[in-house]
Amino acid sequence: MDIIRIKDLRKSFGNLEVLKGVDFSVAKGEVVTIIGSSGSGKSTLLRCINLLEEVDSGSIYYHDVDICNTTIDVNEHRTKVGMVFQSFNLFANMTVLKNCTIGQTKVLKRSEKEATEKAMHFLEKVGMKDFANASVTQLSGGQKQRVAIARALAMDCEVLLFDEPTSALDPEMVGDVLDVMRDIAHSGITMLVVTHEMSFAKDVSHRVCFMDQGRVLEEGTPEEIFQNPKHQRTKAFLSRIIN
Repeated sequence: MDIIRIKDLRKSFGNLEVLKGVDFSVAKGEVVTIIGSSGSGKSTLLRCINLLEEVDSGSIYYHDVDICNTTIDVNEHRTKVGMVFQSFNLFANMTVLKNCTIGQTKVLKRSEKEATEKAMHFLEKVGMKDFANASVTQLSGGQKQRVAIARALAMDCEVLLFDEPTSALDPEMVGDVLDVMRDIAHSGITMLVVTHEMSFAKDVSHRVCFMDQGRVLEEGTPEEIFQNPKHQRTKAFLSRIIN
């Protein structure tokens, strides 16, 4: 069953058309990676799904409800469709734990006790339990990203969007974050991941989508995309990325 279905999605910034009629779907429990050159529309697509960008035309269905409809409660939608950003987006003036509880108490109306238990559970899962009382400013980039993932999971979201979650990290920290993401992928949560990490796309995805110039040009299993791509653009992109 498709949990997200996108029909003829279009988005421009001024005169620049970034999404040019995207058709795309994600099934419940599926891990889908989106690959492609910078500027191909990957991050904009995720931001539209999370309602961080207003679409120009087309539809995004979440459980068969068109979320481009203006009557949608944006905050409620984001509790179900969480997002992990390239730049972490943590509150620098709060502790690790507070970053992971504030959304729960403010948006989900959980008690402080319940929110703390939930946060500690996921901080332990991502290997950050011992840093619960630390200031976010004391953390490395990789640690911040693991906290950001724990924060999203603590909201009990059904779909988790990852927007190039390792691109701002030092190379030695990338592996830790990818390991956490692999664990989450095996837990059965629906994941949509924009990434340049081809090994992750190969090893963890159920499906890989190649975006080019605002469209989904090709999609298939990791084997189909990496071993036998059909489009010349896909072949050219992969030949540059994969040594």
